[in-house]
Amino acid sequence: MNSKYSIHFASRCGVALFVAILLAACATPGVPEATMDEANYGVLIMAHGGGPNWNESVLEAVEQLREQHPVEVAFGMADAGSLEQAVRRLESAGVKHVGVVRMFISGESWLERTEQILGIQAGAPSREAWEASAMHRHRAMPMGFWQIETELNFHLSEQGLADAVEMDEVLLNRMQALSKDPAREVALVLAHGPAEDDEDARWVEKITERTRLASETLGLADVRVFTLREDWEEKREGAEEAIRRYIVAARTAGHEAIVIPYRVQGFGPYADVLSGLDYRSDGVGLLPHRNVGLWVQNQAARLHDEAFRHHRELLASAP
Repeated sequence: MNSKYSIHFASRCGVALFVAILLAACATPGVPEATMDEANYGVLIMAHGGGPNWNESVLEAVEQLREQHPVEVAFGMADAGSLEQAVRRLESAGVKHVGVVRMFISGESWLERTEQILGIQAGAPSREAWEASAMHRHRAMPMGFWQIETELNFHLSEQGLADAVEMDEVLLNRMQALSKDPAREVALVLAHGPAEDDEDARWVEKITERTRLASETLGLADVRVFTLREDWEEKREGAEEAIRRYIVAARTAGHEAIVIPYRVQGFGPYADVLSGLDYRSDGVGLLPHRNVGLWVQNQAARLHDEAFRHHRELLASAP
């Protein structure tokens, strides 16, 4: 059964020490290891995934973290198949405790599903049961959903890129690069958006907070955040109309429109949505930018510290 915590380690040690620690732990049932080292700790990055450029941008963003820990990336929207492959690679690297950094715009995205797949909470079937059921219904499923059988201990990040203060500078840099006459310009920050209205409102509120630095620094006439509600036709139609109306109204008032995608990478479907309108954009999402990699490192470090504190508490309470 999976544990519900993971531990962050201070420095990389040899395999011999790792084995000695495990033997000591086994010799004292119920008592966690008194000393842990970085060889036990790894990071699993979850990201949506896309084309080659999309995926390569993510891999480049996490490259520096590999200097500190074993790192694996699982592309897909909490797909049990890609997650299990990453887990097996971490196991092969000698990892026992895993910080899971979820590189999604919203921290709410796929959280419960991920916890079920990793065994942190109940709800996912065994792989055998899922495969039998999926094969019976459809023969194949685009996203796997089963509980991974592993002895690894997981500790999940719950923050999304919409919560990340590191993204404030990203938006500032993007707007600076496009702005020519701030007093006569408005900036639209466009994001994917979820299905539920309450959650969508949280997306807009959080991303609006991320725009404060750029708004206060550049002196733009207006900065506005919109979500497209991309995957829900009944929501998307109204969202598209609102976005287009805003740009038309800005032009009527004599303002130029700057469009910034609040996406992990790329411009998504926005060129089609804005077809026929006069606006300025370079189509660049949050990546590439050094602060995305910085956010990943900060998340991994925070998970490291939280898990290690938890481990020490267990040691203190052990008989």
